[in-house]
Amino acid sequence: MRNITLTQALVLDAASCALFFALCVGATAAVANLLGLPATIVAAAGWICLPVAALLAFLAYRPSRPLLAVVVAGNAGWVLASLAVWLLHLNALTGLGHAVIIAQAVVVELFVILEWRGLKALRARTAAV
Repeated sequence: MRNITLTQALVLDAASCALFFALCVGATAAVANLLGLPATIVAAAGWICLPVAALLAFLAYRPSRPLLAVVVAGNAGWVLASLAVWLLHLNALTGLGHAVIIAQAVVVELFVILEWRGLKALRARTAAV
């Protein structure tokens, strides 16, 4: 994990958001049925990911400390929201639903760590200049 650059983390995060958008919006009913979640939650999660993917792709090529701080906070919020959805729908979720919600929360938390490290490195570079 130490060898992943900020740019690589942002590109991977953007790609995962774009994929999540495509799946959740393009196949809302199917995804909802597979996971045991209400379709409105699946669709909302997908639509949230569309502008986030665009922002992450932009930041991968033009890093901005303030926007990167927003991304880190937003990703941390996503992890907390994912855990809330998991707890609120615990009994309705399928086995796949449990696995997907927890796995994506763990992956997003890894992005939080990587992007936080990148933010700290940007601050250090700016302070050294």
